[in-house]
Amino acid sequence: MSVLNNEAIRGYIRKLVGDDGIMIVEKMLDKVPDKEVTDENVQEISGINLNLVRKTLYILYENHLALYRRERDKDSGWLTYLWKLDLDNTENMLRNETRKLIKKLERRLEFENNEFYVCEDDAHHRILFDYAMDSNFTCPVDGSPMVYYDNSVEKRALQDRIDNLKAAMK
Repeated sequence: MSVLNNEAIRGYIRKLVGDDGIMIVEKMLDKVPDKEVTDENVQEISGINLNLVRKTLYILYENHLALYRRERDKDSGWLTYLWKLDLDNTENMLRNETRKLIKKLERRLEFENNEFYVCEDDAHHRILFDYAMDSNFTCPVDGSPMVYYDNSVEKRALQDRIDNLKAAMK
């Protein structure tokens, strides 16, 4: 269960599969840490609905955190899926997600380098300079004058978040 003791990894897995999914992973790590089990076995040890167990296992598989093997029953021809957690790759997956987030935040910061204007009466809707100029700095919604919006707080917050994420990856 040591992998789930890491708060970042636990949060990443929770983001993928939710609270019930975390409980499924905990039960599998506790009861059958290195064994292959059927989804029905996982349902029995976790007490969670079989459909949710299957959904969780497939999400983990899609994110390279679980493996499965199929076996065909010789008599009935039915396929049985045998599942096993593979959380060794979790740190790499988390690192990749962090890189994606950094790139997204950097794109957002780049966008924040634009000049914005807002309606005097409703400062919640920012409009780019070009659009504000096209409308003669008059709000297209209510016709009130538009004023310059200082977004330095947003820019600083984005830069701080990027810096913190980059520092955490070292």
